[in-house]
Amino acid sequence: MRRAAFDLTFGGRLRIPLIAAPMFLVSSPRMALAACSRGVMGSFPAHSTRTREVFADWLDQMSRGMRDLRDRGIDPAPYAVNLVVHRTNERYPGDLELCIRHEVSVILTSKGAPEDVFRQIHDYGGIAFHDIASRRHAEKAIEAGADGLIAVCGGAGGHCGTLNPFALLNEVREITDKPIVLAGSLSTGRDIVAALAMGADLAYMGTRFIPVRESLASEDYRGALFGATAKDVLFTTALDGFPANFLAPSLEAAGLDLDEVRATPPGQMVERSKARGRYKRIFSAGQGVGMVNETQTTAELCDELIAQYEEALTAVRGRLDERSTVPPREDGQQWMSA
Repeated sequence: MRRAAFDLTFGGRLRIPLIAAPMFLVSSPRMALAACSRGVMGSFPAHSTRTREVFADWLDQMSRGMRDLRDRGIDPAPYAVNLVVHRTNERYPGDLELCIRHEVSVILTSKGAPEDVFRQIHDYGGIAFHDIASRRHAEKAIEAGADGLIAVCGGAGGHCGTLNPFALLNEVREITDKPIVLAGSLSTGRDIVAALAMGADLAYMGTRFIPVRESLASEDYRGALFGATAKDVLFTTALDGFPANFLAPSLEAAGLDLDEVRATPPGQMVERSKARGRYKRIFSAGQGVGMVNETQTTAELCDELIAQYEEALTAVRGRLDERSTVPPREDGQQWMSA
């Protein structure tokens, strides 16, 4: 079965199949460049910038930074930009125009799958991966012309889906051979190997990157991550009407009643006056937050993930070899097949 219409290693520049996920008010050009320099695809969301002019400056920073890396003899991984392409985002046509002008290699689209957006990306040679959380989402994105899919599963940080990754990957694999990026609670290089074994082509990792030195996360945000575990992550639609994961202690610290948040039915929100102005103190994280326990540079984290990935690949190959050379039973009988 054909799995991709393009080179998923991007000419060998992607050392491991990993995208450092774009995170609102966290990801930055410095962070993206640092990831790219180590062979990991860095990214950031256009909507983290307050104006189109600031976004244009971020893209200029990326162009200069990528040139500087090449001048230093480094062949960096490509970077990606996340665009919210829903009609409610009035900025996206202008932001897309800037991405086209800079010929951004990979566009990560979300909340809507307009065919004309994918066409414009393809016209300059770009690649579009689209967020999906269900088989139906995948069908619509494929029909519209997305090059690949980002399967946002239960446990992902920020706005996310609800499905188990095994269930979502299997359902989507039944309808397409296009590349799939797996998102949701991935925290280590071992998780990346597991994602590939499940049928994904690339992995998405966000929460582990929140406290890196190059991120825009506040010191309060970083501190909230350390010591947190999966049980501290609360899934709710109550803040903005969309399903998302937040750190429950940060909701309490912002003055929200957790019982009220949990009791708010899907599609409804807590009173806007209760959440307005508090979002800087409300922190998002995925269920993999328990693996966040130190502050590193982006390069240090990428190198750690690469080493774990390579070690896990070697270990898995060794276990498969062991299974293929099972010694005969002492009583002469056959082992039951696995």
